[in-house]
Parts: sequence; C-alpha cells; structure tokens
Amino acid sequence: MDTWILPVLLLLTSYCCHAVLACPHLCTCYFSTNTTQVVCSGPSVSHFPLVGLPGNTTLLSIENTNLSSISAHHLEAVPFLQELHLSSNQLSSLPENLLKGLTHLHTLDLTGNQLEHLPPGVFHHAPLQNLVLRDNLLHRAESSWLPVNSNLTTLNLAGNHLDTIPTALLQNLPQLKTLDLSQNRLEKIAAGTLSALSNLQRLHLEENKLNSIDPSAFHHNNKLTHLFLQENRLEKLPLGLLQGLHRLEVLTLNDNQLHFLPYGLLEKLPSLGASTGQGVDLSKNPWECKAKAAYLWKWLCANREVLFSPEDIQCRSPESLKGRPVLSLTEEEIQTE
Repeated sequence: MDTWILPVLLLLTSYCCHAVLACPHLCTCYFSTNTTQVVCSGPSVSHFPLVGLPGNTTLLSIENTNLSSISAHHLEAVPFLQELHLSSNQLSSLPENLLKGLTHLHTLDLTGNQLEHLPPGVFHHAPLQNLVLRDNLLHRAESSWLPVNSNLTTLNLAGNHLDTIPTALLQNLPQLKTLDLSQNRLEKIAAGTLSALSNLQRLHLEENKLNSIDPSAFHHNNKLTHLFLQENRLEKLPLGLLQGLHRLEVLTLNDNQLHFLPYGLLEKLPSLGASTGQGVDLSKNPWECKAKAAYLWKWLCANREVLFSPEDIQCRSPESLKGRPVLSLTEEEIQTE
C-alpha cells in the first residue's frame, strides 16, 4: 500500500465520524440507533441552532431560551423530525407553512411564548397528533390553522385569552381525544359546540368564567372519561347535562356557585371512580341544605366512596347548618329546613 493512502483514510474516517456526531454550539445531542435528540436551553441561545444540527434529528428541544424567530427554512434541515419542543421562548409570530416538508412530525409544543395571532396554514403539511399552545396570548383559534380531517388527538389551548370555544376549528378534528381549554375566558357552552368531537375522552374547561352550559352540550361526546368544570361561575346545571356519559370516570364541579343539584343529574353514570376510586368533586360550593338538597344528600350518602374531599362539601345555608358537611346531616335536618 502506498505510504500516503493510510493517512488519507484516517483523515477521512475522522471527518466522517465528526460529521455524523456534529452538534450545535450551546446544545447537547443524544445519539442512538433509531433516534437523534438535540436539546438547546438557556438564555444564551438566541438563534435557531442551524450550524451543526444533525440532519437525522428526530427530537429537537429549544426551550427556556431567547429564541424570537423560527422559519420553514430552519426546519428544512431536519426532515426526519418527529417532535419539536419550543416552550418558554420569545416567539411572537410564526410563518405560514412553518411545517412544510416535516412529514414525520407528530408533536409540537409552543407553551409559554408570546403568540397573539397565527397565519392560515401554519400547522398544515405535518401529520400532527399533539399540539400544545398553552400560556400564550391568543384571542382566537382559527379553523385555517389545521387541515380538514386533521390527525390531531391532543389540542391544548389552556392559559390564553379565548372568550368563545373555537367551534369551526374543532370541526376539523374528528380524531381528537383530549381538549384543554382551561384558564381562558369562556362564559358559556352552546348547543353543538362540541358535536364534532365524537372521540373526545378528556375535556378541560376548568378556571374559566362559565355560567351557562346548554343541556345538550355533551350529548355527542359519549366517550368522555374525564370532565373538568371546577373553578367556574356555575350556579345551576341542567338536568340532562350528563345524559349518555356512561364512560365518565371523573367529574369535577368544585369551586363553583352551585346551590343544589337537579334530581337525577348523577344517575346512570356507572363508571364514576372506576380508574382511581375517587371520581366526583363537589366541594367548595355554597350548598343550600334545605328540602331541595334532598337529592344531593341522598346521592352523597350512597356514593361517598367516589367523592373527593367529602368534608369540604358543606352547607352555606340556612344559618343553623352553615359550615356543616352535607354528609353529617340527618334526613330530618334536610327535610325540616
């Protein structure tokens, strides 16, 4: 073998190994047989780490940084990307067709940025299953963001400024299983708002301003297993609200303004508490412990094993029973007040 061949081979081998294991400055890379994960964090990161970014990256995490912009051109460098985590950055806008060419991307997390408006088509082109937009500044959620018949199974819009449920957007999401609209400014749930979500299993509506729910609001969501309605402004619930929710395991109604429950509201819900043992939270409501509370009292007595914080389900009135746990009352006390 010529004497010059061996040094050249060693040089080429060194170059190839360096190229395969390249990693951007201020980032950490994790290589395995089937995945390449790139994690960039910290305030020193202010630009997309394009230089040195492995072309076979499957997970890219740029979180808790000063990143203020991202483009489709940036993402062209990682065509095999499956997960993109961009939480807690300084992003105030996203371009149209951001995900063009990312045919493997199933998870996108944009939690904790400064997004107020998003352009049409922003989440088209990728087969997204999980989209997280919580803790931004969004006032509206538009149907044009996602393609018709999207594969999305999880949508998280919690912690924004939404005052209406984005019905048109939800029409595009027939596969959705988890919807989180908590910590917004929603005041009502109208009939038909959620009718397209026949596969929905978990619905988060807690910490809004809800004061009205149509009796048929959940009638097309008979696969619901978890319904979170705590910390709203509900003073009453319509009788047929939970009709057909035979799979419902968890129902949280605590921290509302409920005075009584309509007779029969919680009947024919055989799965309550099925997964955790506890399934219903009715605590911290201003219950009126008068004759109208007889149904509440009887149901609590018969189902105390599925209750969260039963000691906090207390009478607000009449004055003689104020502060008493409803479960501590006798039938005579309920009937005579």
